[in-house]
Amino acid sequence: MIVASQNQHKLKEIEHILGVKVHGANIKVKEDGKTFEENAIKKAKAGLRKFKELTLADDSGLEVKCLGGKPGVKSARYATPPTPENLCNKLLRAMKDGKDRRAQFVCVIALAYPNGKVKTFKGVVKGRIIEEMRGSHGFGYDPVFVPDGYQKTFAEMKPATKNHLSHRGQALKKISRL
Repeated sequence: MIVASQNQHKLKEIEHILGVKVHGANIKVKEDGKTFEENAIKKAKAGLRKFKELTLADDSGLEVKCLGGKPGVKSARYATPPTPENLCNKLLRAMKDGKDRRAQFVCVIALAYPNGKVKTFKGVVKGRIIEEMRGSHGFGYDPVFVPDGYQKTFAEMKPATKNHLSHRGQALKKISRL
């Protein structure tokens, strides 16, 4: 399966969750959509145009209540370079005076078919942002995100546990039911 991404962390998660080998494709697309759906569709269609076969694309991010939903669709571009340390530290500084630490990870997967049809699948996991980074697994904001009903951050969980609970895991499970 062609996946319109060069993000090795995402590719590894997708392979693990779907149980299939995926091929990452470097698709240059300006992610200027206002929603995760718009960006995922844009990337999937670009991959389809380039490779002429079924293409999967993901757009995902973190929405934080006290920040009015930010960083949202700009999650991957919130800090430069986008290392977990830079992303999490900038987020924690922005939330310094925020009392409502509720947050959610959102993932939209778009599948672009050779016949031109596009389907989208959405996954959401709710949780909260803690006040310090914990854990060494995962990537992005995983060290500061604790899903509802748990005490560990995504970065403290075993990858299989995180993939079962995560926004990306939820969206990909919907695809596997096709």
